[in-house]
Amino acid sequence: MIIDTHAHYDDEAFEQDRDILLGGFPEQGIEKVINSGASVASSREGLRLSQRWPSVYCALGVHPNELAALTDEILEEFQLLSAEPKVVAIGEIGLEYHYEEPPREIQALWFRKQIALAKRVGLPIIVHSRDAVQDTLDIIRETGAAEVGGVIHCFSAGPEIAECYVRLGFYLGIGGVVSFKNGKKLKEVVREMPLERLLLETDSPYLSPEPHRGKRNSSLNLPYVAAEIAALKDISPEEVIRQTHENALRCFPKLKN
Repeated sequence: MIIDTHAHYDDEAFEQDRDILLGGFPEQGIEKVINSGASVASSREGLRLSQRWPSVYCALGVHPNELAALTDEILEEFQLLSAEPKVVAIGEIGLEYHYEEPPREIQALWFRKQIALAKRVGLPIIVHSRDAVQDTLDIIRETGAAEVGGVIHCFSAGPEIAECYVRLGFYLGIGGVVSFKNGKKLKEVVREMPLERLLLETDSPYLSPEPHRGKRNSSLNLPYVAAEIAALKDISPEEVIRQTHENALRCFPKLKN
């Protein structure tokens, strides 16, 4: 059975068929899904989805593009909610330098504060990092985030940075990009890094793998990702699914609940 460690089923792209999709996952080989928070509202909605559907778990966190709504009071709310059985992580949190706003110093401030929250509540982090490779790694080192560990979501750097994260005990989130023809750097990472440090993820509704690139993504597409990883590492897709399942349970211990 497959564990999708990063999705956004609160997204409006699933407005028409969300219940059918989530309710049907167990019969289609999707055992568990982590709905990752991207904003204050989506974190709350992800918790609601996790309370409704047995296969859905959630992470609470605010993406760097959504920081305008984040306050210390919201972090206190997240701290209380983190005790809920199906809240498995703090995320997605991190740095987004592709856009000019919010300012980088504001992003760094709230990244550090959300890492501190994760350390207080003893939950792993789900890290977003775009065009901010070195700053992300530096903050993770400076804050001692390795104490709680977690995953570098939608990993996009090269093997050298991947090795740094693996040495810190982090996992690498691998999704549809690994199937893209222009995903050469990620393919190299998958070949070189140990399978024991890879996690399957979709980022649904985004980043559908080939042959569905450009269409709405869902956890049902993860067999394509597993097959691509298997081909790159010269093993079976079944071994990829088995090992990444074990990895997810190690990375997110509350998934065992």
